[in-house]
Amino acid sequence: DTMRRVVRQSKFRHVFGQAVKNDQCYDDIRVSRVTWDSSFCAVNPRFVAIIVDASGGGAFLVLPLHKTGRIDKSYPTVCGHTGPVLDIDWCPHNDQVIASGSEDCTVMVWQIPENGLTLSLTEPVVVLEGHSKRVGIVSWHPTARNVLLSAGCDNAIIIWNVGTGEALINLDDMHVDMIYNVSWNRNGSLICTASKDKKVRVIDPRKQEIVAEKEKTHEGARPMRAIFLADGNIFTTGFSRMSERQLALWNPKNMEEPIALHEMDTSNGVLLPFYDPDTNIIYLCGKGDSSIRYFEITDESPYVHYLNTFSSKEPQRGMGFMPKRGLDVNKCEIARFFKLHERKCEPIIMTVPRKSDLFQDDLYPDTAGPEAALEAEEWFEGKNADPLLISLKHGYIPGKNRDLKVVKKNILDNKPAANKKSDLINAPKKAADASNSQNDAKLEEILKELRSIKETISNQDERISKLEQQMAKISD
Repeated sequence: DTMRRVVRQSKFRHVFGQAVKNDQCYDDIRVSRVTWDSSFCAVNPRFVAIIVDASGGGAFLVLPLHKTGRIDKSYPTVCGHTGPVLDIDWCPHNDQVIASGSEDCTVMVWQIPENGLTLSLTEPVVVLEGHSKRVGIVSWHPTARNVLLSAGCDNAIIIWNVGTGEALINLDDMHVDMIYNVSWNRNGSLICTASKDKKVRVIDPRKQEIVAEKEKTHEGARPMRAIFLADGNIFTTGFSRMSERQLALWNPKNMEEPIALHEMDTSNGVLLPFYDPDTNIIYLCGKGDSSIRYFEITDESPYVHYLNTFSSKEPQRGMGFMPKRGLDVNKCEIARFFKLHERKCEPIIMTVPRKSDLFQDDLYPDTAGPEAALEAEEWFEGKNADPLLISLKHGYIPGKNRDLKVVKKNILDNKPAANKKSDLINAPKKAADASNSQNDAKLEEILKELRSIKETISNQDERISKLEQQMAKISD
């Protein structure tokens, strides 16, 4: 109750959630019935991907965002796995690349055609094999290109260089029990994990060491979640010994006591946290709940401030969370969820009501853009970099994505004599890179011109309507 009593000033006190109209939902989808606590849905500014029931294997749908309404039973799927798909994650640096983890012990990385699928996709760009049990978690590195983490029921975490198809880091002796979730910090230098042994661990993956850990983060036996916040603190959800759902905030430099700990209710659905680093709001979506609760994290007591609850009639089977650059800034939209029912996916839009039509820069600080700050090799060599930020002032216009190319390393190439040959191979690559950057510059130029023309048009429109009003007044 103390969380609700004090009325504090916050621009997010009146965040308003609303489900879209029926014709803007994705209908007639057989959402996966696998008992696994992942979100079953992943979205980006181009596509929504949903894990579906598939006979004899694992599949997920990839729909262009605008393809709403009834989805035909024969709509193509991504269906290369031989066992059910347990988790999917879009690459933050390429809106056409998605990774999937499956009960068949593999991770697959897929390239989706620019306008979506016209035929079912059975050939991944690369298959990553290294787990001995099912793979329930896949998560892309936030700032380095082509770096992907996977975690399996073999209690191992593997970090891959997708560009070469190699497993470069294998953390297989840090967890003695099932890993519930893994979260990267903002620059991808650390990960935190929540595990069935009730421990939260903070791990430096490149040094392969545990930097901090907390036993009995939550006393209850049901699954926990732990995620990094932008300031480096850790937010967890779990259960008390009396099976009440809890949320807590921790400082990884001193995990003796939580910064804050709150009990919520006695429902038994696992709370999936979705975090927006730009506004410091955490949205909690319980599996099987019919509500989304949201909290603002600040650095003054009680640190975790309850904002509001969005409630609906139907329980949720899973949830997708749109990255900031996919939102409509003209409508003051600060979050968009894709809620999975048994047979459909329903977008839910969260807005902060404002009277002005101007760009609200306090709601939209510069946000992580689609460009990677580092190459995979640089990260594996020890470099760190924060996300490259972009402004959303004129909305986000998706650019052209480069195809994901996987170059499998040939063991024979390591012989010194092969150097001359590899130099010859690299020469055309450098030329291609140069022409790529020329193309990028040209594209940027065109986009700039487009924006300025659009601005001019909208200014002229306003001028026209003013003149028309004046004319109407005179003729009246």
